[in-house]
Amino acid sequence: MGETVTFWVLAVVSVGAALGMVFNRKAVYSALMLGTVMLCLAVLYAVQDAPFLAAVQIIVYTGAIMMLFLFVLMLVGVDSSDSLVETLKGQRFWAAIASLGFVVLIVLAIGNAVFADQAGLAQATAQGGYIRSIALLLFTKYVFAFEITSALLITAALGAMVLAHREKLTDKPTQKDLARARFLGDRPSPLPGPGTYARSNAIDMPALLPDGTAAESSVNRYIARYDVEHGHLPEDPRLAEAIQHTAEEDAEERGSIEPHGVEQNNEVTK
Repeated sequence: MGETVTFWVLAVVSVGAALGMVFNRKAVYSALMLGTVMLCLAVLYAVQDAPFLAAVQIIVYTGAIMMLFLFVLMLVGVDSSDSLVETLKGQRFWAAIASLGFVVLIVLAIGNAVFADQAGLAQATAQGGYIRSIALLLFTKYVFAFEITSALLITAALGAMVLAHREKLTDKPTQKDLARARFLGDRPSPLPGPGTYARSNAIDMPALLPDGTAAESSVNRYIARYDVEHGHLPEDPRLAEAIQHTAEEDAEERGSIEPHGVEQNNEVTK
């Protein structure tokens, strides 16, 4: 009874996860759904008194191959989209042929499972246990498919290594190089932190120097641009002027803020 309940519960979860893997638009979610299917298969193997297959399913497929999938997704980029431009001629025709062959294989597999005589676990493991029986099948009857699968996995691993490799155009600066460039520059000291000597310690407030003037180098240009565009300027004219000046410099560099927008915000502040 427990085996039957476990099968029907995991069957529903597996089919739902498989459909989610196929129809999900995000590759990361599809990979996680595939991991769910593999874990459900491992539990089914364990219920059928096959702990070796359950351990291999978790360690090899869920642990190694799924991590390879996620590794490739992180390298390529989660938000990257495939090109819809067809570069190979006749690929739709061959895709239709491959789909037809896949449907035929599914029909044959279902027919074999429904109409063929069941061998039973005792007969399948009669040659010295299930581990020896699996080894004999892998290295005799299914050795070609086993080697093709291993070659496919090796190719996927090499592809991940190629995607991860980046040519270094310049040498990575060391700590000594960074310190030397810092002392040879215009400002050997670090930039003042936001909110220093100010009434507010918020990051969008410029720092005040000991003489009371605003340190424009402490203003975050992205926050300054946002404050100017939306009119969120402080009441203190010194701080507002520092933020506006930083936004104008950022507009000159990026060209993202129009001058009349800054002038309009200046009038609103006045």
